[in-house]
Amino acid sequence: MPLRNEKVDPPSDDKRWRIVQATMQRNGFERDGLIETLHTVQESFGFLDDESLRYVAASLNAPLSQVYGVSTFYHLFSLKPAGQHTCVVCLGTACYIKGMPAMLKQIESRYGIKAGETTPDGQLSLLTARCLGACGLAPVAVFDGSIAGKLEMGEAMSRLQEMTEVDHVREA
Repeated sequence: MPLRNEKVDPPSDDKRWRIVQATMQRNGFERDGLIETLHTVQESFGFLDDESLRYVAASLNAPLSQVYGVSTFYHLFSLKPAGQHTCVVCLGTACYIKGMPAMLKQIESRYGIKAGETTPDGQLSLLTARCLGACGLAPVAVFDGSIAGKLEMGEAMSRLQEMTEVDHVREA
């Protein structure tokens, strides 16, 4: 581990690291700025990889275990790159009772991924949330940022197909 206030070089020449460094500097390179720094890394690069976690740990003179612990504890952080499209299904009590586990299983089966994974082609990330706060609309999912309530299996599959097909049509 570097000594206190010893400058640590970023993992690459990528200019986005300057934004991360500015966040750390604004917080005096103190461990108190860890969460804000991780947010900046994720906003800049889209996810937190092993290299970025090691860099943040070294720069803030924090144990890697602490940095990793924080990055895995908070649901907002991702250790894998997100797909081009996202589907977040709610597994809160109301959505659970209204059949969301069966819908999730169907989506997993159709796209060959489990919750928390991205399709091999990078098109779709399937995520879960403990609660989306729209219990009156259960079951609920969020498709690319748009909430869909009172969701039925057919509508969910149709929305997912539209999202992923649009990009294949553009590529052709």
